[in-house]
Amino acid sequence: MTTPFPFVAGQVLTAAQLNDIQNLPISDKTASYTLIAGDETKRTMMNNASATTITVNNSIFTVGDVIQVANKGAGTCTITAGAGVTINTSGSLSLAQYGGGYLVAISASSFLFFNLGSGANYGVATGGTATTISVGSPAQSYTLLTISTDTNLVVSKSGLFDVLLIGGGAGGGFSSAGAPTATGGGGAGGVLGLVSTCTIYLEASSIAVDVGAGGAASGSSFNAGSPGLNSAIGNFIGVPGGGGGGSHERNYSGSSGASSGGAVASASALDAAFTIGGNKGGNGGGTNSIAGGGGGSGSAGGNGSSTTGGSGGNGSDISTFITGATAYRAAGAGGGGSGTGGAAGNGGVAGVTSGTGNNANTAGSGGGGANNAAGGAGAAGIVYVRFKI
Repeated sequence: MTTPFPFVAGQVLTAAQLNDIQNLPISDKTASYTLIAGDETKRTMMNNASATTITVNNSIFTVGDVIQVANKGAGTCTITAGAGVTINTSGSLSLAQYGGGYLVAISASSFLFFNLGSGANYGVATGGTATTISVGSPAQSYTLLTISTDTNLVVSKSGLFDVLLIGGGAGGGFSSAGAPTATGGGGAGGVLGLVSTCTIYLEASSIAVDVGAGGAASGSSFNAGSPGLNSAIGNFIGVPGGGGGGSHERNYSGSSGASSGGAVASASALDAAFTIGGNKGGNGGGTNSIAGGGGGSGSAGGNGSSTTGGSGGNGSDISTFITGATAYRAAGAGGGGSGTGGAAGNGGVAGVTSGTGNNANTAGSGGGGANNAAGGAGAAGIVYVRFKI
């Protein structure tokens, strides 16, 4: 039996109705809905396979009113404040399928929402550049923070955060002037969270974010290109940068990092130090005039051959995380060659046959190799943080 809410003056209730006083009628909704007076006497239940909202407007309810809401549809239902309304919660305003909770009016324009489970439970933070993106189908709104320089991530509400970190790209190796020698491409920065989104829990606090600097091209034919530096969110999570490209008088094999740099001459490139998001650089082509390409986060660098430098390893497409057009990051660069520079990997730069190597131009990617000159510089990494709205 359902109690006949709302009561009216002079109404007579049966004993059975009084004993069933908490059995509220269910008000099914199949599209986004704005609460109205009287909904405090019902259970508003959303049922839609796509994303929906339940909006709370100003001056509809009075102090102490309790409005129960739930979601039985596959689409996320988000409790939304109308104009002039504030809704505070320690959980999330997003209700996944079979999630629910209740609103308590503490004034005509201010509410508390108590999420009773199956909510998203994401936190809130600021830092870097904030944009609003839509993720998945049905679409769910997120705030995406793009952090390209060292800063603090200020977490104002504890909770879950999806993160994607890219370490700095490495610099290309060095070939002395007058020596017909190619340099290896720099290795790419490490990438975390591409195989599956990495989600971490952060308490409300201010957390230092380090964005790994790109490695400089080698300033000496005795040294490999400088490796890229690590990117990290406090002590919670971090990824390494890429390994530098080899140089022709020493460090033929380049250096190891998240991905390794391309090797020179007959040397073999070192293994990648980071198995998730890292790959080995290409080997040298057998003579001092050929170098391998740097490893990328998406694939290994190519080997040098004849007078052609090895191709750079592909970067990884992170468009599913940040949403939007295809976006390759952490690519390896092509190795230098006496005849033809190594081709660029997806998101990377090519090697060259003369002049200074190409500088990387996408986050976490390595600098290109060159022939008879210094290589290019690696690009700084980047850190992405997103949370549900």
